[in-house]
Amino acid sequence: MFHPQPPAVSANQLSSRDLRRALDVLHALGDCCAGSGDFARRGIELLPRLIGSDLTTLVVCDIESGHRIVRPEGLLSRSAVEVFDHYFHEHPLVRAHSRNAHAVTTRISDLLRPAEFHRLPLYNDYYRPIRIEHTMAMPIHVDERFLVSFVFNRERAKFCERERDLSEVLRPHVANLYRYSVALDRMPLLPSDLSRRRTALALTPREREVLDWVAAGKTNRDVAAILGASPRTVEKHLERIFEKLGVETRTAAVMRVARQDKPPG
Repeated sequence: MFHPQPPAVSANQLSSRDLRRALDVLHALGDCCAGSGDFARRGIELLPRLIGSDLTTLVVCDIESGHRIVRPEGLLSRSAVEVFDHYFHEHPLVRAHSRNAHAVTTRISDLLRPAEFHRLPLYNDYYRPIRIEHTMAMPIHVDERFLVSFVFNRERAKFCERERDLSEVLRPHVANLYRYSVALDRMPLLPSDLSRRRTALALTPREREVLDWVAAGKTNRDVAAILGASPRTVEKHLERIFEKLGVETRTAAVMRVARQDKPPG
């Protein structure tokens, strides 16, 4: 099985405007995410604001059965779904990402030349009838059985290097939000609006930004670089967040907001 090497991508290679737009999308995605269903719907809505796409889906591939679940439901015809499943294990992106702990954002064009892609039965029986020429997948969960990805598709324009790089910089944070949304599914009596919870906890907009990046797995130094602040300023924000939430650790702060617990006392 072919596993592409991770592209050498750094946030420093993208413009400040790119990073600010990425932060806005992540903030919006986390702010409304009350479970995996909300995550899927909002991800499909929000991510194309960064990565233009004619058709954007969240796809759950069952590697063992060779079947995939596509969100939103009903977007593809039954026959199109059956055709894809027929070629499931031949799909270059499925082959590249399945059971690959180092899977990265990848375009079909990273794996095959256009002429090679066009010779595949997968292209002629599936992609050509639905008028898709270019596909890029952002894998956000990979284990021995399942592969979960946001998939971007276009009829005409290729996905450029900048778009792949932006998607790859975004990917680990989207993956963390996905795991967070799945965890929320398992929690009882959850309110449906994370934004309302955060407002009730009296966090300032900047504190919410800091906590969003913490929830996405960023270090203080990372958050400082993204927000254009010093690590010491980020540390001060976290101290105030901990005080407001009545917690002592970053993980506890994230979970306190998610569960809308009252601070002790």
